[in-house]
Amino acid sequence: MALTLYVDTARWRAHQKHVIEQFPGIVPVCKGNGYGFGHERLAEEATRFGSDVLAVGTTYEAARIKDWFSGDLLVLTPFRRGEEPVPLPDRVIRSVSSVDGVHGLVGARVVIECMSSMKRHGIAEHELGQLHAAIEDVRLEGFALHLPLDRTDGSDAVEEVIGWMDRLRAARLPLHTMFVSHLRAQELGRLQQQFPQTRFRARIGTRLWLGDHDATEYRGAVLDVTRVSKGDRFGYRQQKVASDGWLVVVAGGTSHGVGLEAPKALHGVMPRAKGVARAGLATVNRNLSPFVWAGKQRWFAEPPHMQVSILFVPADAPEPKVGEELVAHLRHTTTQFDRVVDR
Repeated sequence: MALTLYVDTARWRAHQKHVIEQFPGIVPVCKGNGYGFGHERLAEEATRFGSDVLAVGTTYEAARIKDWFSGDLLVLTPFRRGEEPVPLPDRVIRSVSSVDGVHGLVGARVVIECMSSMKRHGIAEHELGQLHAAIEDVRLEGFALHLPLDRTDGSDAVEEVIGWMDRLRAARLPLHTMFVSHLRAQELGRLQQQFPQTRFRARIGTRLWLGDHDATEYRGAVLDVTRVSKGDRFGYRQQKVASDGWLVVVAGGTSHGVGLEAPKALHGVMPRAKGVARAGLATVNRNLSPFVWAGKQRWFAEPPHMQVSILFVPADAPEPKVGEELVAHLRHTTTQFDRVVDR
């Protein structure tokens, strides 16, 4: 019995097709855990819909995926001198975010990242003049901008890209290709219309693979159910049960990513209030699990184990049966499934 990822394959692929039609020349992104599907599965999907390039996070990911995808591989993590060398084929394109990095990749295929308002990494405007000599020794595939998801200051993503296009043009640098992240289809269209000689290629991961939430579902199988009464002790720490009910052992533990949650940026009074409430409950060992039974998310009875979780289901709810499956609201990018079932 397992933690299973169910995929409505026809619906999932229909969504892919919709995104691809909106973004001509799309560069699908496959990084981390493959957005919950795995590198091999996404490489096969990218091959199926005819992509000529696949973006990965690191050189290590490129080394693993090169045997699954025959097109070009774009490594998104910028090159740094002194990094561990990883044997890679010539079809791998390296991102670079410094003039020194360009000088360190003589003969390589490179995409030069420009510093966006993300302020994560990239070439700064004052360094553009130094690029002329540097790019003579590499095979320049284009420039790139990784843009923020939210713009709370009301700024325009298109205007930010235009600003960089103007700077690059003023520096007399080649503008045949610009890779961009986190633009809407309409925004990409505006840019393509304004700069018809430049090919804009959107690097897209989350929207492509996870944009239709109803196309996928995680479920954990019930492995054991034990009736308990108020005051009974249980588990590793021998805590007491607060009321009558059942202890339900379900497939899915820390090795699957259950209980792992990334920090969230909270905006507004209500989300902050809920965050405070959750933190307060955690101090008394009350933590809501991702598993749903009888229409409600159920509480962890204790912290999840390596491969299973123990939930508490109160006596006023139906008794789960061994072999049934509980829907689990899990984050794809942090979850490792036991098996995948296409429907």
